[in-house]
Amino acid sequence: MTAKRIVVDPITRIEGHLRVEVVVDENNVIQDAYASSTLWRGIELILQGRDPRDAGLLTQRICGVCTYSHYRVGIEAVENALGITPPYNAILTRTLMSQALFLHDHIVHFYHLHGLDWCDITQALAADPRKASDLAFKYADFPIATGADELKAVQAKLKGFVEEGYLGPFANAYWGHKTYRLNPEQNLIVLSHYLKALAVQRNAAQMMALFGGKQPHPQSLVVGGVTCVMDLLNPNRLGEYLTKFEEVSDFMNRAYYADVKMAAEAYISEDSVLKGAGIKNFMSARDFQISRNEWLFDSGIVLDGDLSRVHDIDEDQITEEATHSWYQDNEALHPYQGKTAPNYTGFRDGDTVQGRAKVLDESGKYSWVKAPRYNGRAVEVGPLAQMLVGYARGNDKVQKVVNDFLQETGVPVPALFSTLGRTAGRMLQTKLIADHGKTTLLNLVENLKVDQETCAPYVIDNRREYRGRGMGDVPRGMLSHWVRIRNGVIDNYQCVVPSTWNASPIDAAGQHGPYEAALIGIQLADPTQPLEIIRTIHSFDPCLACAVHVLDYRGQELANYQVNPGQ
Repeated sequence: MTAKRIVVDPITRIEGHLRVEVVVDENNVIQDAYASSTLWRGIELILQGRDPRDAGLLTQRICGVCTYSHYRVGIEAVENALGITPPYNAILTRTLMSQALFLHDHIVHFYHLHGLDWCDITQALAADPRKASDLAFKYADFPIATGADELKAVQAKLKGFVEEGYLGPFANAYWGHKTYRLNPEQNLIVLSHYLKALAVQRNAAQMMALFGGKQPHPQSLVVGGVTCVMDLLNPNRLGEYLTKFEEVSDFMNRAYYADVKMAAEAYISEDSVLKGAGIKNFMSARDFQISRNEWLFDSGIVLDGDLSRVHDIDEDQITEEATHSWYQDNEALHPYQGKTAPNYTGFRDGDTVQGRAKVLDESGKYSWVKAPRYNGRAVEVGPLAQMLVGYARGNDKVQKVVNDFLQETGVPVPALFSTLGRTAGRMLQTKLIADHGKTTLLNLVENLKVDQETCAPYVIDNRREYRGRGMGDVPRGMLSHWVRIRNGVIDNYQCVVPSTWNASPIDAAGQHGPYEAALIGIQLADPTQPLEIIRTIHSFDPCLACAVHVLDYRGQELANYQVNPGQ
């Protein structure tokens, strides 16, 4: 039997536009996979000729979800280039805002974007609410939103959707799929937490707005520090942040942690979720400064899944190439020398399980994402990478949350290199923040008693040339912005984002990126309902947002925008 091609386009419940195509054999085992970002992020071209202080404000428009991530790292890239060190108060305030972003992002991801890959919502109708309420105590000492009366009300709400013939937010899914493993009562618990999380994520978003002025697209960071001076000096603002932090952390410990434990128990024998790590090179950056000499997140690289050793990052080894990307220059270039000249070559005609269609030309160029490499190696970034690097570094805080989870669930260490491990790693990163994030606020309060400085002066010599980078770990992994400044304005700018590392197409050496490699070897229960593909890709939490222009697949121009940096 000839190989069959399956096209999933778009991958839904993500930010941006992602297309995945896989080739399966006669047993429906994925033999090859191709991931394509189908819209172009051209923000780097918009930045050329701009005042360096504009970098953060403009780069945060790359995405409507990770706005603060690009904002902060863009600011820090310019600070690094100009040799500006923000005051301690500004550093801690930025960490508080990062904590708010992570808590919001990870909770939303697990429940509202990824949770439906694990939970069969329709099966919750068959649950016994009282049995489900009792079962919740198996996974948490004090479970939240799982009282029998609460679960009964949730079930009634779902029944109302079904009777109306419209599932609302739960429509268009592969309900009844063979790889779902939760029982009806477990499905009802997750459904209740899904609804509860809608309110919890609002509190997390408000935490960001307290010091950012708004969310998304906060406005309180500047090159040199932060501008939210009145908020930092207002005890009510600080107290409100603490209250909301504790409310979100409570949900983390009593719902999110418990539900991932429950999923680990149910899916530990599901082969498709124990795969999903074809590449076992993991990289992360140091981030989350919570005191003068302490960071929650560690920097380093784990190679070939070897947790006995962590390699320091040599930034000179970071390159991007475009052999299979829709750009003109194929060579591997360091981001400081990076080029952004588009070269869209389109699709080809091909056969798929769904019939004759336009498909990716994997022999040529097939994605707007470039191929970042570290010393020629494909590397995965993200919460799992951060937890693995921290664990291997001997970070006692990371080791505690990881060891506790492994002991409580019986999940073996090798299972961490999987879709299940990636999902658990994101939860454990959230728990790390919930357990230790309050330290940041307490240190800020103590320092404000003796020091109220929040911003260093902006100093630039227009006769000099500068270059610098901002690098940190954001919700989807290691993010870096690289800037060259000449004549007082931005001469070149490159963003190497987490989803660029993970969604990388094949490189010149024939290496797949993490998305693609994660899919190879997975057997699909039903090629017409590729839940295994969705579940695996969602575990990375893809973010492929673009903010410049749209291309019609027939090559027709839909709109044309001209940006004058001088105005």
